[in-house]
Amino acid sequence: MNPLYDHLFGRHAGSDAPFLHFADGSSLGYAGFLGMAAQFAHALTAEGLVPGDRVAVQVEKSPQALALYAACAQAGLVFLPLNTAYTIGELSYFIEDSGARMVVCDPAGKEGLAPLAARLGVGLHTLDAAGGGSLTDRAGAMDGVFPTAPRGADDLAAFLYTSGTTGRSKGAMLTQGNLLSNAETLVEYWRFTDADVLLHALPIFHTHGLFVATNVTLATGGSMIFLPKFDLDTALAVMPRATTMMGVPTFYTRLLDDARFTGDIARHMRLFISGSAPLLAETHTRFEARTGHRILERYGMTETNMNTSNPYDGERRPGAVGFALPGVELKITDPVTGETLTQGAVGQIEVRGPNVFKGYWQMPEKTAEELRADGFFITGDLGRIDQDGYVHIVGRNKDLIISGGYNIYPKEIELLLDDAPGVLESAVVGVPHPDFGETVLGVVVPAAGETPDLDAIAARLGESLARFKQPKKLIVLDSLPRNTMGKVQKNILRERYADVFTG
Repeated sequence: MNPLYDHLFGRHAGSDAPFLHFADGSSLGYAGFLGMAAQFAHALTAEGLVPGDRVAVQVEKSPQALALYAACAQAGLVFLPLNTAYTIGELSYFIEDSGARMVVCDPAGKEGLAPLAARLGVGLHTLDAAGGGSLTDRAGAMDGVFPTAPRGADDLAAFLYTSGTTGRSKGAMLTQGNLLSNAETLVEYWRFTDADVLLHALPIFHTHGLFVATNVTLATGGSMIFLPKFDLDTALAVMPRATTMMGVPTFYTRLLDDARFTGDIARHMRLFISGSAPLLAETHTRFEARTGHRILERYGMTETNMNTSNPYDGERRPGAVGFALPGVELKITDPVTGETLTQGAVGQIEVRGPNVFKGYWQMPEKTAEELRADGFFITGDLGRIDQDGYVHIVGRNKDLIISGGYNIYPKEIELLLDDAPGVLESAVVGVPHPDFGETVLGVVVPAAGETPDLDAIAARLGESLARFKQPKKLIVLDSLPRNTMGKVQKNILRERYADVFTG
């Protein structure tokens, strides 16, 4: 048995039902999709890959890219999706640390990755945005039926890399049971059925687009309007064909900023869901006034998938992320003692349930720090539970920045800023942004007698960092605020520049 494949993919074998719809009106059925996945599974195993091997994937969103995920599930391979914005330098760590046996990249990245693949003895294939490439060529001659590899609920299904504000990135190990249990819970909680058509404009290298949106659709036998990315004109054109939508706050602010987005266009929708970053209360209010719909906000993370959700029936409270999902336990604890706090008190959020990951790849000490022996995971988020039981996220006990749903770690950017000409030291913080929830602000202190060239520094960062990590603004200060122990007080910087993009 292979729980993930059997319950999400295999149950649709032979189905004539549509799975993926496209903006041009064409579609791909479940049978065609699964045949493509089987061919990819044959292509991967023909390269010598066996269950448990990792497949690192950095490709543009396409039906073939999604079929590659299905292929890994069927062959028992561990799927490692990587952000398409990552540079070669960033990719090198993930590929080497994970011990990936195969890398699949866009043809444009092959030349840069070839030396690394050769050094590590890793297979290298290509897959482009149109679904072509060497992997597709190899798979084209393969059989459209693949014998599903037996796997158990505790076997690994995916790696997703995450990190704190310091130290090496961590490979979160997600099991078959983690992914399947969460999908089945969300189907019930959000009332998904095979009649639903999900407007899918999210990336599929991320928990939200891959393990929430896609797995929920697969679990019901519904279908998706599968868009390469969020494009406002296209989203408006296809929305009358959809019943549901999952997005990040940016999607909703951009819809609201366009007069063409009306209640009539949203008339056929039954549910709008938002996550990956905080949704402003103003967006909730404007959206309801425009459409009559209240956006449903939920809370999850890489290591756990979804933890909480506002209710399907009942008040969807702005500024809150709802209640713990069925089967998930959530508590607020003292960051120092670990003791559970009284209702209403602010503390660290801990969760336990079948959705919680297995641990960090080859990091037993870090796993022990964040995953308690009793199964509770210390999320690193600070929150409180109000008198009605709604969970509120009030901050983070680490300096993680979440911009447009992507995690950004200040230390990585600060190291580059500190090394820039004319800079003595730096600090990077997240500040509110109307589109992205929050965005990156860099503060630099000049070296004695120097005047840093901010344009040159920004260009330098652009060479080393994915675009979403690059500061939207750089500010020069004479000194950084510090406490009596010499620690930089980033909270002061966040407060001082809280309205730099929203004021």
